[in-house]
Formats: sequence, C-alpha cells, structure tokens
Amino acid sequence: MQIPFDNSYARLPERFFAPAEPLQSPSPALVRVNRALAGELGIDAGWLESAAGLEVLSGRAIAEGSQPIAQAYAGHQFGNFVHQLGDGRAILLGEVVDRDGRRRDIQLKGAGRTAFSRGGDGRAALGPVLREYLVSEAMAALGIPTTRALAAVTTGEPVIRDALLPGAMLTRIASSHIRVGTFQYFAARGDAEALRLLTEHVLARHYPEAVGAANPYRALLDAVISAQASLVARWLLVGFIHGVMNTDNMSIAGETIDYGPCAFMDAYDAATVFSSIDRMGRYAYGNQPRMAHWNLTRLAEALLSLIDEDQDAAVEQAQDALAAFNATFEPAYIGGLRRKIGLASEDEADGELINTLLTRMSENQVDFTLLFRALGAAASGEDEPARALFIDPTAFDSWAIDWRARLARDGQSPDARRAAMDSVNPAFIPRNHRVEAMIEAAVERQDFAPFHRMVDVLARPFEDQPDAADLAQPPLPHERVAATFCGT
Repeated sequence: MQIPFDNSYARLPERFFAPAEPLQSPSPALVRVNRALAGELGIDAGWLESAAGLEVLSGRAIAEGSQPIAQAYAGHQFGNFVHQLGDGRAILLGEVVDRDGRRRDIQLKGAGRTAFSRGGDGRAALGPVLREYLVSEAMAALGIPTTRALAAVTTGEPVIRDALLPGAMLTRIASSHIRVGTFQYFAARGDAEALRLLTEHVLARHYPEAVGAANPYRALLDAVISAQASLVARWLLVGFIHGVMNTDNMSIAGETIDYGPCAFMDAYDAATVFSSIDRMGRYAYGNQPRMAHWNLTRLAEALLSLIDEDQDAAVEQAQDALAAFNATFEPAYIGGLRRKIGLASEDEADGELINTLLTRMSENQVDFTLLFRALGAAASGEDEPARALFIDPTAFDSWAIDWRARLARDGQSPDARRAAMDSVNPAFIPRNHRVEAMIEAAVERQDFAPFHRMVDVLARPFEDQPDAADLAQPPLPHERVAATFCGT
C-alpha cells in the first residue's frame, strides 16, 4: 500500500460516523506536499507528488486500505449547544502508525458534502486552505501541539462564498480528530454504551498510562485538562488567538485544531480579537484560558455518569479535576514568560516584574513578538531595539532597571542567557498582513511563490534570517488586518 492504513475509529459502531465519498475534483493541481511530514508518516513523498498521489489528495481516487468516513459530534458554539454538528466538509480517509509508533489520522478537508453538512456545500476555498497549511506548520515549528498539513491541492472548481473563489483541499494530519464535542454528542443522547466505548478508545489511543488507574474515566478527565491547560499557555506565549474556541474545536489529544479565523497578535493587548464572528470578545487573547476551562467543564459534564454512579460523588470529582486547571496553566504560563525575559530561576517577585512589562507594552502599543525577541539583545546591553518599540521609551528604561537587577541574581552567563532567550522568542510568526497578502497573490494572480516562501521561513522561526527580514516586520497602519474569517 502506498499509504499504510491501519484504521481503528472505523471499527467503532456505525453511529460514531457516516460513510462518506470524497468530492472528485474536476481538474486538480498540486500546490505543495509536506515532504518531511510524509517521511514521518512512512509515506513516499514522491508518490504523493505523482499523478497517482494527486488523485488521492484531490478525492478522485480512494487509496487501498482507506475507509472514508465523516465523524459525528456535537458542540457548544459561542456558548450555545448544537445537538449535531459532525464533519460537514471533512472526510477521514483512515489512520497510519507513523515511524515513531504514533497513530495519526489522515483527513481531507474541503472534500465535499457529508451526512453532517447541514446545508453547506462541503467545499473549501483556496485562501483558508493555504492559511491552515501555513499556520499549522508554523505552530509545529514553534513547538506547539497541533494538527499538521500534509498537502494542499487546488480542485479546478470554484466555490461560492461572498464571491466566486478557487476551490482547494487540505490533507490534514492529527493524532485524532476526536473532540470535546464528540463526547457531548453521545452524552446528549443518553447513549451510555457509546460514551463508554469512546472513552475506552481515547484512553487506549491517547492516554494509555491512564488505562490502569483506579478510576480511568477520572484519569482521562485529568489528562485532558492538563493537556489543554498546557496548550493554551503555549498559545499565549507566542501571541496566538484561536478565534473560535468552541467545544467542537477542542481536541481530546491536546492539539490545536481548526485554524479558521485565527491570528497572531501584533501590538500587545489582552482584549485583542480578530475573528469576524466573535463580536463580544468571547475568545479574545486574554480570555482563552477561561474559555478552555469552560469547555473542559462541558467535557466533565459529559463524563459524569462514567466517573461515578453516584451523581453527587461524580460532580465532586469533576470539580476537583477542574480545579487543577490553573495549577497546570499558571506555572506553564508564568514559567514560559520567565524564560522569555531570560530567567532560569524562580523568585516570588517575578510575577510583578512580568505584569509590569505587559502593562507597559499594552499602554505603549508594543509589538509582542518584536519586543521579546529584542530582549535577548537588551540582556546583553543593546537596549535600543527594545526601547524603540515603546511610544514612551522611558517606560522601558525604568522597567529595565528592575529587570537587570533580577538578571544579576539569576546566575546565567550572558551568552547562555541570550541563546536561551532566542530559543523561545521567535523572530518570525505568521504575520496577519503577510498571510493576507500571500492569499491574495494565490487567489487573484495564481502566484504561489509568497506561500512557499512563508512556509519555508516559518519552518525556522527561531533563526535570524536576514533575507526574510520583511516577514518579521509588523504592519504599517494601512496594512493592519482588522478581522479574520471562517472558511465556511
């Protein structure tokens, strides 16, 4: 087999999914294959780039061993529960066990209508496909758990959104596509057997260490809470805003999933929102930890009947598990910020030092990514790149006095500190205005050179790349992106 499928989700009862046939692209063309990822999966990248590979990546052919299905799930969308969602434009082709022994899903996104499409066309436009490919791969390079992009193709057929747009498909890789909403789907139906089967599947696949626990269902809840608390902390440390943190967009595997109206913050402001559909700021940058906890509370509710037959005892255990969210999130977030400002040790006053910096960054509209990268130079005495980012440079100067006093007590050598800081403070992120320009070039002029360039640069985010200095620059006033949009 060209793709070594070893499917497990398709062996669950039929009510977990619906069989699905991918849309056959009329005139597909390859945009890019992720050759390194193909190697990890044990798939020949050369075959993926061949005519036969393109047939599979565009839905025109079903690979040997593939069992195409659309997964069923429910979810809270902006706080409102929807009883049935499911894969409306994505089809799970199957699973492979990669070269490290990890089970991974292979999914076609934009592959046409399924039983869960709810009136949608099931297709994807080129822009959102390129955005997800670029941003998910950038997140992987930043060391943040995420779904991955194996390939992007154009379909040769337009899709109708606010205008006629070129169609495309993304081949997405994930540890699984099981979501909080998958548990909600069965809990809402009172399907105890399916809920138990799903839980056992997730335990075996993602958290095998919890299988032998005294209460494996509580252990699963603990594990997912820990994974999500750590994940959201990592988002904040690079200025990432998911944009649509609904429960159907929260992965049980602890990976970032569904890159719709996502964006990276330019000037630091905890209230930053880009998503055009998030009119109340529910999923603003600074709200993401609270919303993650809210989503996890919905998972706990779905698991109550498994955690304990006694409802009161189950609620008590769930509350105990949820109380541990901050115990994981806070050390991950504060510890990450310590490393970003060059500290290797802990001090009780570090929180105040960090909060003072963030407050002054917000007051001075300081670019989040540039400032933390510039602190590496400032730690070695080169202050000007950092202080020049402040409207009032004295705001940096007065903070830097306390910062340097703290660094002096930390005990690292200047060279070691600079190297450590540069390893956690990226020089490059997917700048929103650059992403939009890249999409415009591809959609309007069929020019994919900016896309390929950005993918290549963002694969090495912590390296200084002088030839790509333009991609590190924040937007000029006329380049600022005010809103990002979902691809549906």
